Amino acid sequence: MVTFLAGFSNLLGAFYRHGNLCFSKDGNSVISPVGNRISVFDLKNNKSETLPVSTTKNISCLGISPDGNLAILIDEDGAAILVSLVTRAVLHHHHFHSPVHSVSFSPDGRKFVITKENVALMYHAPGRNREFNAFALDKSYYGPFDETTCIDWTDDSKCFAVGSKDMTTWIFGAERWANLIYYSLGGHKDIIVGCFFEKDSLDMYTVSQEGTLCVWESDTELEGLRKGEDGETRGDVIKGSADTPKQVEGIKNVRYSQRSKHYFNKEGDFNKLTSAAFHKKTRILVTGFASGAFHLHELPEFDLIHSLSISDQRISTIALNPTGDWIGFGCSGLGQLLVWEWQSESYVFKQQGHFNNMNSLAYSPDGQYLVTGGDDGKVKVWNTNSGLCFVTFTEHSSSVTNVAFNSSGFVVVSASLDGTVRAFDLHRYRNFRTMTSPRPAQFSSLALDSSGELVCAGSQDSFEIFLWSMQTGRLLEVLSGHEGPVSNLCFSPVQSVLASVSWDKTVRLWDMLDSWQTKETLRLTSDGLAVTYRPDGQELAVASLDGEITFWNPQTGGQTGSIAGRHDLQMGRKETEKITAKQSAKGKSFTCLCYSADGESILAGGQSKFVCIYNIKEHVLMKKFEISCNLSLDAMEEFLDRRKMTEFGSLSLSSSHCDMSSRRFKPEIRVSSLCFSPTGRSWAAASTEGLLIYSLDTSLVFDPYDLDMDVTPASIRQQMKKKEWASAILLSFRLNEMPLIREVLEAVPYNQITVVCSSLPDVYVDKLLNFVASTLEKSNHLQFYLSWAQCLLTLHGQKLKNRSGAVLPTVQQLLKSIQRHSDDLSKLCDWNIYNIRYAAALSKQRGMKRTAAESLSDEEDEEEEEVAMDSGGDEENILNESVVVEN
Repeated sequence: MVTFLAGFSNLLGAFYRHGNLCFSKDGNSVISPVGNRISVFDLKNNKSETLPVSTTKNISCLGISPDGNLAILIDEDGAAILVSLVTRAVLHHHHFHSPVHSVSFSPDGRKFVITKENVALMYHAPGRNREFNAFALDKSYYGPFDETTCIDWTDDSKCFAVGSKDMTTWIFGAERWANLIYYSLGGHKDIIVGCFFEKDSLDMYTVSQEGTLCVWESDTELEGLRKGEDGETRGDVIKGSADTPKQVEGIKNVRYSQRSKHYFNKEGDFNKLTSAAFHKKTRILVTGFASGAFHLHELPEFDLIHSLSISDQRISTIALNPTGDWIGFGCSGLGQLLVWEWQSESYVFKQQGHFNNMNSLAYSPDGQYLVTGGDDGKVKVWNTNSGLCFVTFTEHSSSVTNVAFNSSGFVVVSASLDGTVRAFDLHRYRNFRTMTSPRPAQFSSLALDSSGELVCAGSQDSFEIFLWSMQTGRLLEVLSGHEGPVSNLCFSPVQSVLASVSWDKTVRLWDMLDSWQTKETLRLTSDGLAVTYRPDGQELAVASLDGEITFWNPQTGGQTGSIAGRHDLQMGRKETEKITAKQSAKGKSFTCLCYSADGESILAGGQSKFVCIYNIKEHVLMKKFEISCNLSLDAMEEFLDRRKMTEFGSLSLSSSHCDMSSRRFKPEIRVSSLCFSPTGRSWAAASTEGLLIYSLDTSLVFDPYDLDMDVTPASIRQQMKKKEWASAILLSFRLNEMPLIREVLEAVPYNQITVVCSSLPDVYVDKLLNFVASTLEKSNHLQFYLSWAQCLLTLHGQKLKNRSGAVLPTVQQLLKSIQRHSDDLSKLCDWNIYNIRYAAALSKQRGMKRTAAESLSDEEDEEEEEVAMDSGGDEENILNESVVVEN
């Protein structure tokens, strides 16, 4: 298994950190900054994806182009990267040399504005002109006396407005207008949080932090703006002042008047207005407050639509999707990301990661799910396909130190410092078993045997190991023998043998079948920190405090090898440390180990930004994976910046980021847990950044194969017109653009699928089967793509079997897609069966009522006929009598 070829796949456990949210062009996805990366959450398909790009520090703001193809990411220091959302690649780097507060593209996509300090800078949007410098400065706008906070554009991109901390809002012309160069609006007593133009108008709304809304009316329409006579040159500087701009002869300057002023309900100074967003088409204003409440108002009448509380933390950012139906909220205090549909008053998306550090993780036996435990006392279960958490257990009252799945994959067990080991049912989502010790103990390690019947937990204060039965929850035995805290436990995959490692420099092997006796004691050279079995149970790996990884034969108790990995950790120097990184690395070591699925390699991680992978047979380092390059975390750089060093220490210690009294400090980078997927295709690391997944299945958007000048979309479509289906498929795979491949495949007639599959070369069979497997998961053309899969497997099955190792992941993905569609269809069919039964029963009941009514009406008709016959006989008698009398 070429584990070292794995690439970054996804980031789980973190949904929002800091900065502003953005919706995609179609409004179905929300883009959220997570540390120094961005994640895209598909709200329609309930999936998440973290882009494989990152900034140097935490992202402070991001802007998306109107066509949805480009994104500008700017970090805390003002370093920006231009990212293509199509190819997921970095196109350009730029540095603004000071922190940037906001960035916004113009609606026509030709310009974008960034605000830093007290200036607004307008740039030509990249991609319009082929330039060496993608960020070409057009104009600089001065006017505010304090830092700028927000930006908004008019719909026709003629003007933009900038809010400031000096309680004013400035309106500037994107071009040189004769009657509007700049204009300043006041009326507030606190920082401007948001400024918004009306749709197709110069009328404005401004919102400030103290909870005031000002409605401004302009005496000029957008069509009334006149071109100035002076020509425009790149690099113009426009300086606003308190004085009114000079009026051009014959042209009246634009003027604003305050139409009305409104106040939000607030509870003192602690409930300040922290964020705002406005949807121009529906005229809906959404405002968020420090208390976690938000208001919806309809403007300009200021009619309250909703007033709800979604969190107990400050709402940091608000965004509205293009249709105005969904509202996105980001709460940086808890890392919450919520999307609310205000018309139905329901959540579209509600996710939150671990509030504190993530301590441990474990894969389910089928690799579909991940469970994590954190310092916040929560146990979360994640779907590896969607990247989202689908259940959170909050029963623990202290830090969760270890988690594990049982062999069935439907039970999660967790150990905590609160002195309990809890078992959770993933069918009913409940805590069905709680296991405790006779005396209070803090559990720091956990292990389950292969049958799932025995649960073991090690204590860090009493040096004992507790053994429970999963079925009954009863304490079976207390294993004593260690003379120091038990740091880690691991069951053998093939035998009922428990391995425990402790700070007393020993590894003990306990036989679960022989009265829980100590089978073997392995002596270490230093304190033991981690222990793990090889998947076949024939080798044991132990990490110790001296930075070594030792390998043992559990049958004989002999050492088979060792790796000195202290120098591979490559520690960084923390800002508070007095010694160099090289000296501090002597006291560092690996704290977590994990074998690869084939047992040939071992992953090791600790208090470092690197995860090392070693070849066990050769005892050599194969690769170091850099978990993060985020300089907003501590201990990232080997050397401190001398420019920040003074005679009193580092300047960074006096900044607000490291002020312990304000509870804001730089978290230290570390890897707390590692786990390999049972499928052997991916591995996961629990780190300060979140839950990182590295996978062999990561695919590039553009990865051409055997490409030449003749392979173009036009030539492929020409082959389609000629009905040369096999040739069109081969060319599309050589270009390897997924939408084009899908277009070609779906154009092939159903009766030609077998012919096309039989004429494909072997190298393209694997590619086509892989594409069908990945597309089937999302496509609605079930029978069509299943026919492709059936033909490929039927016609090329023997050849695929010969290279089963390479094709196995594709077949597993195909099975997973088919199973998911089967489950969905079975649910739909069951629902339809119930509906048909209900309709049949209802029609039967109505038929019985109709039959009863008809029989009742028949009886009434017979009675009426009898009455009529009786009355007819009486009339005949009377008639006969009258005839007789006449005679």
